[in-house]
Amino acid sequence: MTVLPTRSWPALYIILLLLAFHLTAQAQQPPEIHIKKTIEKITIDGQLLEPVWSTADNGGDFWQYFPTDSMSANGQTEIYMTYDDTYLYVAVKCYSKANDFITPSLRRDYGFSGSDNISILFDTYSDATNAFLFGINPYGVRREALISNGGRQGDAFSSSWDNKWRGDAQFYEDHWVGEFAIPFKTIRYREGATEWRFNSYRNDTQNNEYSSWSNIPRNRIIMDLTYMGKIIWDEPLKKPGTNFSVIPFVSGSADRNYEEDPDGKIATAFDVGGDAKIGITAGLNLDLTVNPDFSQVEVDRQVTNLDRFEIFFPERRQFFLENADLFSNFGGDRVNPFFSRRIGVAQDTATGQNIQNTILFGGRLSGKINDRLRIGLLNMQTAKQVDNDLPAINYTVAAVEKTVFARSQIAAIFVNQQAINHDDFSNELPRYNRVGGLEYRLASENNKWNGKLSYQRAFTPEDQADGNAQLFSLSYEVPKFRIGIDQYLINDDFDAQVGFVPRKDVLFLSPE
Repeated sequence: MTVLPTRSWPALYIILLLLAFHLTAQAQQPPEIHIKKTIEKITIDGQLLEPVWSTADNGGDFWQYFPTDSMSANGQTEIYMTYDDTYLYVAVKCYSKANDFITPSLRRDYGFSGSDNISILFDTYSDATNAFLFGINPYGVRREALISNGGRQGDAFSSSWDNKWRGDAQFYEDHWVGEFAIPFKTIRYREGATEWRFNSYRNDTQNNEYSSWSNIPRNRIIMDLTYMGKIIWDEPLKKPGTNFSVIPFVSGSADRNYEEDPDGKIATAFDVGGDAKIGITAGLNLDLTVNPDFSQVEVDRQVTNLDRFEIFFPERRQFFLENADLFSNFGGDRVNPFFSRRIGVAQDTATGQNIQNTILFGGRLSGKINDRLRIGLLNMQTAKQVDNDLPAINYTVAAVEKTVFARSQIAAIFVNQQAINHDDFSNELPRYNRVGGLEYRLASENNKWNGKLSYQRAFTPEDQADGNAQLFSLSYEVPKFRIGIDQYLINDDFDAQVGFVPRKDVLFLSPE
């Protein structure tokens, strides 16, 4: 038996990925909703009293997703849409056996399972890659999220994204009604678009079923963007207004130790900073931050770590969330060249524990140049820590993603961590740490073939010869069976200090 050298594997994988691309199948005809503009004033109250709802196109006929995927839903749902110059209005009428609805909590951003609720998804660029999600339950509790990477995996759902929109709901004897008013400024879309891809899915606890507007096979995640219908607008969409928002903060404190210094003065502290979001174009967004404190960020869940490797916690800071997949989709869960939570964290040189590192300012440009090209550029500056013998650090990340064929992508990333005035400090932090990555992501039009080929290279002052990592995955999945293979190689010299690489010196091969 002949074993191929590790360095020759990527060429073989490229051949396999390109061969797999050509095997596609006929897609199902998607459902449609025709939407017309209105001049009526619509009150968001969950009652549907406005005349426009009686003439709007009814997007009904939901399919069951669970427990089966081959029959109409027992609890049917009707969807109506209209819009004006400012808002997109959506109304849902969800039929049920009775009004005994379940909700475990009244907090925003509830979970989908275990409660009655419905979600609506908008793929505004019709690229089956990213979508905006809005949800509501019978008690009027709302949630919103961003879906990335085609919604094909659970981690493609980010509920940390927050935005302004209105919604309310009312329930009746055998159904409940939800209304959405979504500002066009809240979402990104192309000027002159005549259609969006759209889907909706619902949890009906009384019928013990999940259902969706576009039929989704059971071997797919219910938020999979491959299976969506269409919204067809009665006229091309106008350019959205300028999206500009500022979130300033001011904080202060005063303290005095009466035990150690009864006659001492009161020590005061004052701080100011803020964030700004500017819509450069309909698809390109600029985020700016000065002295952020991130005090509004949701806390992480508690996890007990019983092994010797660090645990991955998702990014929750609002500044990093929009288009986060542009920077974070590279590699895999075992070898990711950029992990944004490294920014703002330093290591105490005395104890080895992680401590906060003040972020002075930062900027982040991200989004779509056109329907098939996305870019991301991030630059952030942290403060020096004299007491901890740590220099100031500048972080720069550039990423580009190009759609090829139907849904596949070629992407590249470059990450630079640069110590400022490095020679003024005696710590062991390297002068710089850089990582470059290139990958091909396979996604066939019918979503049966999926895969990834990724190569990453670390550049350090020592310039290690084997400072690279490589990942390959390929799978073919239909309702009856799935076949796949995963492989990755992480050399011991692969030093990605701004990435997430819990373990190095690994060669992993897993056919399935």
